[in-house]
Amino acid sequence: MTALINAKGLVRCYEGQKSLFKRATPVRAVDGVDLTVAPGETLGIVGESGSGKSTLGRMLLGIDPPTEGHVTFDSQPMPPLQSPSWRTLRAQMQLIYQDPLAALDRRLTIADQIGEPLEIHGLAKGAELKERVADLMVQVGLRRDQGDRYPHELSGGQRQRVVIARALATSPRLLVCDEPVSALDVSIQAQVVNLLRDLQDSHGIAMVFISHDLKVVRNICDRVAVMYLGRIVEEASSDQIFASPQHPYSQALVSSVPVPGKALEGRILLKGEPPNPALRPTGCAFHPRCGSAVAACASAVPLLEPVAAGRSSACHLSSVSKGLAA
Repeated sequence: MTALINAKGLVRCYEGQKSLFKRATPVRAVDGVDLTVAPGETLGIVGESGSGKSTLGRMLLGIDPPTEGHVTFDSQPMPPLQSPSWRTLRAQMQLIYQDPLAALDRRLTIADQIGEPLEIHGLAKGAELKERVADLMVQVGLRRDQGDRYPHELSGGQRQRVVIARALATSPRLLVCDEPVSALDVSIQAQVVNLLRDLQDSHGIAMVFISHDLKVVRNICDRVAVMYLGRIVEEASSDQIFASPQHPYSQALVSSVPVPGKALEGRILLKGEPPNPALRPTGCAFHPRCGSAVAACASAVPLLEPVAAGRSSACHLSSVSKGLAA
């Protein structure tokens, strides 16, 4: 099957903070990422804050142009940001934000905001526009009469449903969901996740689901890419990641997921905090916090390589176990 999204060698650099005596050191928020997303698939991207997850998601949509590398959508190169071709393509790619209240205009009614993409892309107007907006509201579990309300008159879960309805208005083929439930109560999180899963099943939409909540990722994602300091350190199916993570960082993340009725006896506690992206450690960026690090980890950057069918890991220990390194 041809990939819907294909990213190769993505790098995104930002200018670092300047000081009185030193020049600014560039920060590589995303550092050489390759990934694909198939039609109808859900790819989870997980990692600690500052790992580059959100920047990667925006790069896949063309919102943040790559410093290096490229993205193709349906085998076509991503057009330049704000070009007419990019604006047209945006109808097929939509972003669901973390904070629904910040993503909505408090001055406009819910119906106006859901219908705005239809007007921008010339997909409907007049009575047809109103009917399509009402249908979208029903699809996401809102009542038709709620269209005259303003964002502050809705609950957090209802506002996120409005954001989802607006994203679905143009019948996109790809949704990038950036921490879409992190601002919601646990009970509402489950409702929104179930809604996204149902909508994907019914519409065949591909999704990139960015989250630090592994319980949610396990529930909705087909594949998972684990990021650390701008790089993917492991990629595998959701079942493989949660049953037998290979990379030491993945192992630490999975060990922290609470299991009902079981104590976190085997939890792996990491040393220290993630390093400053502007002061990236030599070799494997994770080695200062890794309890399994060997000499090679401090000097050589491990490549993301296949370690088993359908899974890859960027770890010198994985290479040793395969006989690919001394």
